[in-house]
Amino acid sequence: MAQKRFNRHFETPGLPLYWIIIAYIILAWFFPVIGLIAIICMIGPVLTSIWKGRWWCGHVCPRGNMYDRLLSKYSPHRPIPKFVRTFGFRLFMVFFIFGMFGFQLTFTVPWSEGGLPMWAGIGRVFWTIIVITTVVGVILNFIYAPRTWCSFCPMGTISNWVAPKKAPLPKPFTNIHVQSSCQMKCKSCARVCPMQLTPYDSRGEEIGYLHPDCLKCGKCTLACPTKIMTLKH
Repeated sequence: MAQKRFNRHFETPGLPLYWIIIAYIILAWFFPVIGLIAIICMIGPVLTSIWKGRWWCGHVCPRGNMYDRLLSKYSPHRPIPKFVRTFGFRLFMVFFIFGMFGFQLTFTVPWSEGGLPMWAGIGRVFWTIIVITTVVGVILNFIYAPRTWCSFCPMGTISNWVAPKKAPLPKPFTNIHVQSSCQMKCKSCARVCPMQLTPYDSRGEEIGYLHPDCLKCGKCTLACPTKIMTLKH
């Protein structure tokens, strides 16, 4: 008999923001200048992470929303490979993706033409990177888990680096707080965590769970059978 998977899909209330990434991919194919919108999803998560951690990734990112709300239903939810979380691999991905950006911006954009052709060329570069990384993320969803890509996404990695990791914490910052009565027996919180983290490790700690890859999605608080986990400032 096949062994039951530890991690699982967990449905939570929220908006279907994945339509944004789908519309973006389709529209920017016909109107490349629309590709420039991707800048928002590159700068946004890093800036907000300074005050709120990877909150953007769990609440605003359309691609992450697609993994959680659409593709998670069909994922095998296998363990995310440990090596993709290592500092070395994540650093490599940051340099690799930005290197690809630089290469395409240098050799594919018609800088000399200026105007709309130039901006459309830049938009096409952003669109290409988004499409390729989205395809990679979708494939990893069906091989491992929905948020496998998010474990080493370059913007997520940089957000991880700048996220608050110790007191004093910024006022807008929220994180998981686990009461000391947690006995870590059910591990329901870890089972539903999109990033496959272990919030119960912070049981009884006044400062709460400060893992820089926590998305602040709150799934663990909803899945906790004894409701001793809260997401708060």
